[in-house]
Amino acid sequence: MKMLKLIEDYPSTFKKGTKFFIISDSEFIGVKSYVLLSEDLRGKIVVSEEELKNKFVSIN
Repeated sequence: MKMLKLIEDYPSTFKKGTKFFIISDSEFIGVKSYVLLSEDLRGKIVVSEEELKNKFVSIN
């Protein structure tokens, strides 16, 4: 399972440095989206491919 780390605060929900697992990805008419679950199971977020590239870094 791929693990990511947030490199900047996510609007009003998660702080910089929070770790996430990618639990699902999907593509619909060329638009990719990913479901991320926080390491502490506090919550999940759905992000676009663009957000994934700009706000997260792979740690494994």
